[in-house]
Amino acid sequence: GPVPELRILAEVGEDAPEHGWVLIIKSYTEPDAAAREAMFREAITIGRRFADPNIEIESLASLAGLYLMTGRDNEGLALLDESMAALCAGELTEIASVDNLFCGMFWACELVNDVVRADQWMRATAEVMASRNVVGAFCRAHYGGILTAAGRWQEAEVQLIDAARHFDRGMPERRAAAIIRLADLRVRQGRLEEAGQLLKGLEQHPDAVRTLAAFHLARGDAALARDLLERATAGADEEVAAIGASNMLGPLLALLVDVYLEQGCVPEAEQAAQRLDRIAQAQHGTYLPAAAALAQGRVCVASGRGDARACLSAALDGFAKSQLPMELARTRLEMAYASAERSPDVAIAEAKSALEDFERLDAARYADAAGALLRSLGAPIRTGPKGFGALTRREAEVLELIGAGLSNSEIGDRLYITRKTVEHHVGNVLSKLGLRNRAEAAGYALRQQTSQ
Repeated sequence: GPVPELRILAEVGEDAPEHGWVLIIKSYTEPDAAAREAMFREAITIGRRFADPNIEIESLASLAGLYLMTGRDNEGLALLDESMAALCAGELTEIASVDNLFCGMFWACELVNDVVRADQWMRATAEVMASRNVVGAFCRAHYGGILTAAGRWQEAEVQLIDAARHFDRGMPERRAAAIIRLADLRVRQGRLEEAGQLLKGLEQHPDAVRTLAAFHLARGDAALARDLLERATAGADEEVAAIGASNMLGPLLALLVDVYLEQGCVPEAEQAAQRLDRIAQAQHGTYLPAAAALAQGRVCVASGRGDARACLSAALDGFAKSQLPMELARTRLEMAYASAERSPDVAIAEAKSALEDFERLDAARYADAAGALLRSLGAPIRTGPKGFGALTRREAEVLELIGAGLSNSEIGDRLYITRKTVEHHVGNVLSKLGLRNRAEAAGYALRQQTSQ
């Protein structure tokens, strides 16, 4: 039977504001999209009739989410903006409704890669977020995903680790949401051992497909990545459009293009890029069209056919508008490859720009690729030290925690990495700095802190 809360609410009858909450709760288990839309619209009407903004605005935000899941992005985002505007105006009094709106906003912006909208609303609602501490643990996973896309990786790491720890003792599905996003961040950083540890046990999780495939590709296991992605993207695009899954399919197809090109399968890459382009043409945002342009540009470079530079220029413009620095740097690197033979000076300029961006992001694997291209073009590259001396950012973090007196186990817990990985980083720290033991490392860290 129904849960006790729903049964109690149902007893109040339909001619009462509480019936709006009944409809919202019932919608959680309603599989039919049209039926859910009818529930939300009725709940909105009830909220307005009884002048209850919590019911009205939460129903409006829920309807926005439904539209985003069924391919009606423009309508969904417009309703989301309307809901957030009501929140900023102070119309909501229920803390649960405020929390739900923030969570919905982060989820929606992450789904469509709308960093700009997320950033605008985060700035607009900064006072509410600070005064009410409304960003719950589950919302932090989506927030961390947005921060990752925005290139704010240190902030993303804090949010994702906090979210994962909150669910360490229960709610495995919600913990998985944070862990998958943290693994995605680690893949982007080139920290593949840590990504592999995080992904253990999540191999069959439907939300982990893209991150797992990216992990396999980064490790050189293109065949595994291909198998995952081909199974996940199988089916007719018309069917995908009907169920509104294009926002989830698009990034998978973009990665599949990378996998095919890694394997030298240019015809297959071209077909996947064309599928992505068809989906992107139906979208009104900036991310998927830019991703499709990048995929087509890469295919042009690999096949020697088409106007690679025009495609990549379109991708650069789209990713710049979307404020996605990792994708922007990747596109600059592809532009360098495309220009290498005809315009080596242009290629060097693009590769240097990409290298600087990758270094700023601490995306080691891509920085290495940009550096290799520059060396092949005969260009000098700057290889200055980072962090403490020649330490990487992660090694500098480990050194700081050694200085704080933490053991390897405690450092692993703090940074969400295995003890073996901590030992590896500690060994690198001692070797690079010419130190003999942890005591010397702790002293060195303390001296660095006092001199700053």
